[in-house]
Amino acid sequence: MAAALGNAGIAVTKFAAAFWTGSSAMLSEGIHSLVDVGNQFLLLYGLGRAARPADSRHPFGYGKELYFWSFLVAILIFALGGGFSLYEGIHAVSEPGELHDPLVNYIVLGVAILFEAYSFSVALGEFNKGRGGKSMIRAIRDTKDPSLVAVLLEDSAAMAGLVVALAGIVLGQLLDMPVFDGIAAIVIGVLLLLTAVILAVECKGLLIGEGAAPEVVDAIRATVARDPRIEAVGEILSVHFGPHDLIVLVSLDFRGGLSGDDIEAAIGALEAAVKAVAPEVRHFYVEAVALAPASGYQGQIQG
Repeated sequence: MAAALGNAGIAVTKFAAAFWTGSSAMLSEGIHSLVDVGNQFLLLYGLGRAARPADSRHPFGYGKELYFWSFLVAILIFALGGGFSLYEGIHAVSEPGELHDPLVNYIVLGVAILFEAYSFSVALGEFNKGRGGKSMIRAIRDTKDPSLVAVLLEDSAAMAGLVVALAGIVLGQLLDMPVFDGIAAIVIGVLLLLTAVILAVECKGLLIGEGAAPEVVDAIRATVARDPRIEAVGEILSVHFGPHDLIVLVSLDFRGGLSGDDIEAAIGALEAAVKAVAPEVRHFYVEAVALAPASGYQGQIQG
């Protein structure tokens, strides 16, 4: 919401400055901010849709809706933000025009940098809450919340784009070569295309079914293995249906001599222990693969 409101104000001032001064770089930045506003409201809509409770048609909930809307955001950044910026930049390079009253551009860019810096700090603070000791690149690759990644990448591209736009306008004025304004618009378009590709790759993995992080799987395995009723831990399968909605299936070999009631009690204890170390686990299933002959049971049990 902070990013959307900030970008809405920035977009209006950028378009006004672009039409007043004739700057292609400023027009590209206005398009960039306008696309960002639409994207952030799409992400808010996706967050609301994903929060709906499970029903008979979607027994595991609607968490993956957030991944769909985030992927749509990536497409819009690519097509509208990057595409229009590249078009405007190429047109300005082929037919460079005169810049008028560049001081207006400098004032607008300065104000925009302040707004974007605030928006970026909010997004970075939210992202860092779950980053831990990971590097930024690793955290982006591992995160299961594409909405945070989308806002962080958009704000990063916005900050870089403002610097590029400022450099293009300054060079165009100092060297009396308006072509630099068009080159800046092209660079902004490339930045947006790269942002869209990174976000799309992240969303694709989540849409097709991305499992838990290796450290989460290791924590689940260690927790289950500590139970004295477990002989061995086999395969652990998992899939994310949302940033905080993980489904886990564990194949277990129970020790011999356990009754059905003992197994039921063991599964209840395992479920509680697993959810304590991995709170994102929403559904926990156990597949018993080798029980004592006395019990005569082999099959799948839900915790």
